Amino acid sequence: MKGPDDDVTYPSRATRFDYEGEAVVVIGRHAADVSLGEANACFRGYSVLNDWSIRNDTGQPRVMAFNLPKNFDGSTSLGPAIVVDEFDPQAIPVQTVVNGEPRQDYSTREMTFSFAELLEFLSRDFTFHPGDLIAGGTGAGTAMDSARAGGGLDRYLKAGDVVEVSSPEVGTLRNRVVARQAT
Repeated sequence: MKGPDDDVTYPSRATRFDYEGEAVVVIGRHAADVSLGEANACFRGYSVLNDWSIRNDTGQPRVMAFNLPKNFDGSTSLGPAIVVDEFDPQAIPVQTVVNGEPRQDYSTREMTFSFAELLEFLSRDFTFHPGDLIAGGTGAGTAMDSARAGGGLDRYLKAGDVVEVSSPEVGTLRNRVVARQAT
């Protein structure tokens, strides 16, 4: 995991590299078999996260089932702070800016599933511990969204691009995409 102002290396197997600005909640207590009604009491804080994504159009008929677009060194960035005051997990604003251009601007109110619904579902088979994170998914405005809407491929990331994910109380998570160095 990367932090604020860390460089993110463009993955060598990527031909299209994307950003996903997201809100993330921090679990504050042991949580297993959590009901929807008690879920919000399990959240201790929140922050912002960039869920970097490889969006290759490989055309390959056979794909390994390892969720490879989301698994590579530095595939997430988190920070710059965790807000621990009282908060509404369904009212977190998130903005993503690439090279000074606004790309995403949404609220967790727009999530398909609330953080409470995610915790209720996941805690049936997974025990959460203090400090565990749940990312809520991203809002509209990724490079993939733009490409699907006919906007071309130029919005995908390249070496030198700076991506900022922010929320007013959290601050700004800023990362620069860098080329992989030869070894």
